Amino acid sequence: MYRTGIGFDVHQLAAGRSLIIGGVDINHPKGLLGHSDADVLVHAVMDAILGALALGDIGQHFPDTDSKYHEAYSLELLSLVQGLATEKGFACVNIDSIIMAEKPKMNPHILEMRTNLAAVLKIKTDQVSIKATTTERLGLIGREEGIAAQAIVLLQSTI
Repeated sequence: MYRTGIGFDVHQLAAGRSLIIGGVDINHPKGLLGHSDADVLVHAVMDAILGALALGDIGQHFPDTDSKYHEAYSLELLSLVQGLATEKGFACVNIDSIIMAEKPKMNPHILEMRTNLAAVLKIKTDQVSIKATTTERLGLIGREEGIAAQAIVLLQSTI
């Protein structure tokens, strides 16, 4: 049995925050605002996996009202979601994702992001696709007010 899921996340850029995307700390004057590290890529992947499992979304599992998730490292949360998939008898086959940001350029960091996600999900790097695009200076992303990510995941039954 196979299941697919889709995830989307967006966070506002703010001064005084680290910019963490795909578990990579990217040198940039602004970071993403959120209760956790606000890693939009990892959040989109988590929502995609939870969606494929019909288990809701990350807000239900890691609410921003719970202080234990304050400034949480999103790759650790992804590990918990990976554990839920394993408990339900599913493994990740592949991920296709896209980061939407005007700046900074994501390309220099994509291989490290892919490696980070693959390690947590216990899959090969070539099973993780990450692309990046701009919005041609349109909208909140184009005005450099925020960064968004979308992910699609395919899970396969292990039982």
